[in-house]
Amino acid sequence: MKLPEKKINTWIGRVKYSGQSPNGARFTADGGETFQVDVLENGLFHVRFHPNGESRLERTWLVVDKNGEMPPEGRRRDDLTPFSKPDFKLQKGEKDVVLTTTNLKLTINLQPVNMRWETTNGVMLAEDQPFEAYGFESGGRQVAHTLVNRAGEHYYGFGEVSGPLDKAHSRVFLRNTDHPNYNAKSGAPLYKHIPFYITFNAENGLAFGLFYDNLATTVFDLENPPGRRSYQAQDGDIDYYFIYGSDIRDVVTRFTRLTGRMTLPPRWSLGYLGSTMNYTEAHDAQSQLATFSEKCKFYQIPCDLFHLSSGYTLGQDGKRYVFNWDRGRIPNPQEMVDVFHRSGIRLSANIKPALLTSHPRFNEVKAMNAFVRKPGGDGPQIFPFWGGAAAALDFTNPTAVDWWKTNVQAQLLDYGIDSTWNDNNEFEVNKESAQCVGFGEPVNIGQARALLTLMMIRASYEQQLTNRPNERPFLISRAGAPGMQRYVQTWSGDNFTSWQTMQYNISMGLGLGLSGMANTGHDVGGFAGRKPTPELFLRWVQNSIFHPRFTIHSWKENDGASEPWMYPEVFPHVREAIYLRYRLIPCLYNLMVEAAETGCPVMRPLVYQFPGDKNCVRESFDYMLGPSILVASVVKPRTRKRTVYLPAGNGWTDFYTQKHYQGGQTVTIPAPLTYVPFFVADGGMIPMGEVVHPLIHKKDDLRQVLVFPAPGENHSTLALTEDDGLSLDYRKGKITRLRIELDSSPESLHLSVNIDPYRYTLSYSQLEFILPAGEKRPFILPGCSSVWRDAQDRPHYAWPLPGNQG
Repeated sequence: MKLPEKKINTWIGRVKYSGQSPNGARFTADGGETFQVDVLENGLFHVRFHPNGESRLERTWLVVDKNGEMPPEGRRRDDLTPFSKPDFKLQKGEKDVVLTTTNLKLTINLQPVNMRWETTNGVMLAEDQPFEAYGFESGGRQVAHTLVNRAGEHYYGFGEVSGPLDKAHSRVFLRNTDHPNYNAKSGAPLYKHIPFYITFNAENGLAFGLFYDNLATTVFDLENPPGRRSYQAQDGDIDYYFIYGSDIRDVVTRFTRLTGRMTLPPRWSLGYLGSTMNYTEAHDAQSQLATFSEKCKFYQIPCDLFHLSSGYTLGQDGKRYVFNWDRGRIPNPQEMVDVFHRSGIRLSANIKPALLTSHPRFNEVKAMNAFVRKPGGDGPQIFPFWGGAAAALDFTNPTAVDWWKTNVQAQLLDYGIDSTWNDNNEFEVNKESAQCVGFGEPVNIGQARALLTLMMIRASYEQQLTNRPNERPFLISRAGAPGMQRYVQTWSGDNFTSWQTMQYNISMGLGLGLSGMANTGHDVGGFAGRKPTPELFLRWVQNSIFHPRFTIHSWKENDGASEPWMYPEVFPHVREAIYLRYRLIPCLYNLMVEAAETGCPVMRPLVYQFPGDKNCVRESFDYMLGPSILVASVVKPRTRKRTVYLPAGNGWTDFYTQKHYQGGQTVTIPAPLTYVPFFVADGGMIPMGEVVHPLIHKKDDLRQVLVFPAPGENHSTLALTEDDGLSLDYRKGKITRLRIELDSSPESLHLSVNIDPYRYTLSYSQLEFILPAGEKRPFILPGCSSVWRDAQDRPHYAWPLPGNQG
């Protein structure tokens, strides 16, 4: 898809100060255009520019209320009740107006209008272009905002975007688009629309975010001409939030408070999630599906969920009809569900938000006026979809939402389907002026395409919650927008099988994490193209066991399905990687809890964790899993050694060789086929468990904490949160949190455990602490019951829990 043509022909010159508002200031331009600037928090300002003098879309669905929630009809953009609205100082001069809070100063120059942001101690953060800062298409719908590129700046975020992590000197094109076989290094646009990015200045270590609350097709130009960066949207207003933070972490935390925190998923969703289109496309799909659970048992591969691809919905004409069971391929859906459940495998069913005109229920929905309508409102807007003509459900229409929920229940959940797989939900209606009901205030799809995606996944989420009221809904969505993290897990769509894809999917996932979407992953092995080679498949598995979503998925029409056991020569290593994934679930789940509570990503770029190390600012592929684990994936063929930069300010231990290194250097380490290298920072503590699954170990009754003490003076903590992993009882405070503190010195190691709160009965009776091989320092742990060394010479210390829980 080509970048949209730029049609900006009117730039605002002079503005007049119209007066102070309760939370900021108002301005008016000569043509009647208006500006509103509001102080929401210390370090959080809201700027709105209306080319028409009033908002083109008065509501937002992206910025949540003070409870982190969003009414279906959205919130007014001028509703500032979610914010503290601190005191600020306003100074009116002849040429400018200055707004100042405790930590941020905004100067609005009046002629020509441009804004300059700096800290209250005088450090420059950002500034608009001196001329042509705010523009629009006279007689049209496009709007633009331009800023100055400053020396030392790096740009991260933008959601799911191909290429390296740092988007300096590039263009970013956002429009929810089905992009099969995309190039992970340069393909655009892709499935998500998240117009948010972080500017980090490596020279002074400061960071800020810009979030544009506009879902129209967007281009960020960060390359041309030099010294200039711009935002351009095809419709709507310039409506942005300036988010100042002390560092990147602070900006991400503030952004996720603005758009909502991630929903805490069920613990089982961190296991292996199986998938392939090959089974449901087969004429004997039900028999093929049954073989998957049998193979899992035979090969002793734990699997917690299987994705039911859309082949189960095929009609007699071979086309896909949502909520239609192909009784030829799957004669007994209930029996199919029961077979999976008896093997401990849940099911997620593929659903699509459009009905082909040949769909047996198309006229039913048309009669309800539940489709996106033509610009004049006369009948459904038809567009190409899955090899035919179709109409899209209008999820801003309560009638369409009710129809959707009714059918999710009757056609899926009533059979015992556990989860919805919301797919092909980019809403690529090709008429920008097609109309949506907008919950009573019509809006064109040019402004609402990604909103339909958001409301679709919300409808699916709500119905799953209605079906199982005290169970955490788990669902996934391919497309998305800011706020999608409130409902779903996501993945990076129809990727292509190649080493390059595996490598650049890493940076795509890191960008999503910085954009509020922590629960993400990729199709392991590649969705499209030829089958991966044994080496590529193994390395992809080894890389992806550290990602929040771990799913092997493919459509290999001529090569067969990608499955863990498909290559006998590497299968033992694949299985061992999957087992390590399961043993790491206590660590991964703890990071999910942190993400849900604070917005911190699970996978973190090195610059996020080490902003003071300039060697980290452009690293796109080595990353941190939480605060302590540095993953150094193998992303090139025939690699048996890897050079890895270890960030300064820490010491690092190679997890496998147990060799210790000082930070701030590049080291060469082994990278055999048997594992992917990773390091643990000094003071790191990694909670681990058994391979918990009905096939392997039925009860979660082991909790080990691998401890990596610093050789010198160091203090570190681990807050380990435990709950039942399934219900919503954690929202009522039914959790147990163990705070583990480690003090290291050259002479000894001191460890303590404090449990508060203690409201969930743990499934294990003791904590087992394991130190690196060869550690000889005295280990002081009050209440320690036993000590031994394993075959690797690693000391083990057992600490019984008070009250002998379990």
